[in-house]
Amino acid sequence: MTIDEVREEEEEGPPLLDSETNSRPRRIALFVEPSPFAYVSGYKNRFQNFIKYLREMGDEVMVVTTHEGVPQEFYGAKLIGSRSFPCPWYQKVPLSLALSPRIISEVARFKPDIIHASSPGIMVFGALAIAKLLCVPIVMSYHTHVPVYIPRYTFSWLVKPMWLIIKFLHRAADLTLVPSAAIGRDLEAASVTAANKIRLWNKGVDSESFNPRFRSHEMRVRLSGGEPEKPLIVHVGRLGVEKSLDFLKRVMDRLPEARIAFIGDGPYREELEKLFTGMPAVFTGMLGGEELSQAYASGDVFVMPSESETLGLVVLEAMSSGIPVVGVRAGGVLDIIPPDQEGKTGFMFNPGDLDDCVGKLRTLLQNQELRETMGKAAREEMEKYDWRAATRKIRNEQYNAAIWFWRKKRAQLLRPLQWLAKRLFPSPEVI
Repeated sequence: MTIDEVREEEEEGPPLLDSETNSRPRRIALFVEPSPFAYVSGYKNRFQNFIKYLREMGDEVMVVTTHEGVPQEFYGAKLIGSRSFPCPWYQKVPLSLALSPRIISEVARFKPDIIHASSPGIMVFGALAIAKLLCVPIVMSYHTHVPVYIPRYTFSWLVKPMWLIIKFLHRAADLTLVPSAAIGRDLEAASVTAANKIRLWNKGVDSESFNPRFRSHEMRVRLSGGEPEKPLIVHVGRLGVEKSLDFLKRVMDRLPEARIAFIGDGPYREELEKLFTGMPAVFTGMLGGEELSQAYASGDVFVMPSESETLGLVVLEAMSSGIPVVGVRAGGVLDIIPPDQEGKTGFMFNPGDLDDCVGKLRTLLQNQELRETMGKAAREEMEKYDWRAATRKIRNEQYNAAIWFWRKKRAQLLRPLQWLAKRLFPSPEVI
């Protein structure tokens, strides 16, 4: 399946609307959990940039999110914090149902044309309830592949109930957005919703914030543990057990001349630090702003061992920063470095294949000319993925499709009532 094309089925697909309809300002209510104003790298930038460019296009935007770190507004969008509680398996991530009378009344006063909720999570239930209560179309964007994570954090028998919950949510939605074709195929294979209601959220990267110009000797000294002349491998992201970061311990055992820096935080950090005790590894914790930009650009190679990425926005950010990537051939990373780009913008290794991963890392670390050529090609490739274009496609095509599906569903629900009305109150014959 090609996610960004409508699958030819018995149902007619939504028509493309004219430019006048597309340019008409909309009122968009976003339900985002956890808060994009107090979280990590790619997730944060995805929603912040999305909000920013919706506002530039003239839309009114309201954001309902968790309390932590929420300002009153962002680029003119009104932000509403909902009471939250910590995730049982990851205390630093706040969760919220967002179904209080205050939230409902705020959204009702805003009178949204469409509601867009991040999924899965707790808040998506509140967003769905409010959408049905207010009779508003709802789009869900699927960002975390929870069924893959469950066996690593809890019990395997919970996987099937989680798929049932995901199906319940997304079948109730008018459209599902996925960050990669691979995840779209997973959802389609699981019959989460109709194939023509699964659409691709085109990848986008902030090429100004993630740029080779941020390369910094001082940051390289920090990330290399005071040995900036040594080859430096960088990883950015949430430190979770599902990210296969323990695999990097075996990798570094084979690359004693190299240094590795982990930028980010998460529930696996303490255990990972113990695993790397006595090794040339630096854990910076959370970085943001210019520090994060410098951290990406100051490395030699970015490594991504996680097999469960829905997209891998940190891979986009690394490539935009001008450093080559060695990533696992699995999940959403396949959308970023497809087969025709392997060896040009980055290298891919087979899942769990230590020799394959080490060989490709060593090739890059020992060949400066190749690193620079590949880094430059990666940067040029990422310059194609402008956030404005990605936002425009969501706004002008995907939202229109969601509204069309919503109207069609409403018409189908009303059809029995219309049939009954015609039988009870027949129109007089015209003579």
